[in-house]
Amino acid sequence: MNIVEVKHLKVWDTRTERTIIHDSSFEVRQGSCLAIVGESGSGKSVTCRALMRLNKPNMRQSGMMLFQGEDLQLLPEQEMRRRRGRHLSMIMQHGMSAFDPSCVLGVHIRETLQTHYNWNTRELERKMVQAMERVMLKNPMHILNQYPHQLSGGMLQRMMIALALVLEPELIIADEPTTALDTISQYEVLEQLIQLRERIGCSMIFISHDLGVVRKIADDVMVMKDGSVVEQGSMQSVLQEPAHAYTRYLVSTRQELSDHFKAIMQEGS
Repeated sequence: MNIVEVKHLKVWDTRTERTIIHDSSFEVRQGSCLAIVGESGSGKSVTCRALMRLNKPNMRQSGMMLFQGEDLQLLPEQEMRRRRGRHLSMIMQHGMSAFDPSCVLGVHIRETLQTHYNWNTRELERKMVQAMERVMLKNPMHILNQYPHQLSGGMLQRMMIALALVLEPELIIADEPTTALDTISQYEVLEQLIQLRERIGCSMIFISHDLGVVRKIADDVMVMKDGSVVEQGSMQSVLQEPAHAYTRYLVSTRQELSDHFKAIMQEGS
């Protein structure tokens, strides 16, 4: 059973008439993680923002986007807003852009949760603190009284993961969630995302340019180049027997980096 089925998605810019996504079709199996990989500008993020219907107003899209059998393209905006957060959740690359910079995190989170649940402030706070402790955030109440700019990128990513833990959406889209972080934070955030999937049993779309990162979390992979899907299949089959030249390039580049890193480590030991 598929939780997501995208058929013949096309996205274009009405100002320039440039097509950004060309006839893209893919699916996400219930409970699985699909990785979308490709270089910057390949159309990964635009594809996922299209699914959330969050692209800029000058961007138009056509095709069919089924989520749990329902075509998201046909929903009125107000109905789509109800789906976002509670059923479809997005963890962005830059945590700063996910939170309102003019208020402390607690206010933003309270407003988000009250949109979807009828919890009182005390219950809401209890659930959020519990989720923050699960993702290893110390002094939750202190953090909730901070402004977004007072926290590091890694902490903001964890806040988004904690919020997803409370909302328990059926699908999480993680848009390059580790790219802007240092190596240790990358590893920790990736571990938290793996645990998040296990805890709430959600499906996931994980966007990255790094095959090394996605192989730890993904079941299936879709490779994009210049707005087109060039290859898709199970993570194992695409990594072991890449069919497209571009995929082979991505796999070999990743292997070279890995070999270089191992050589440096051996020299230092």
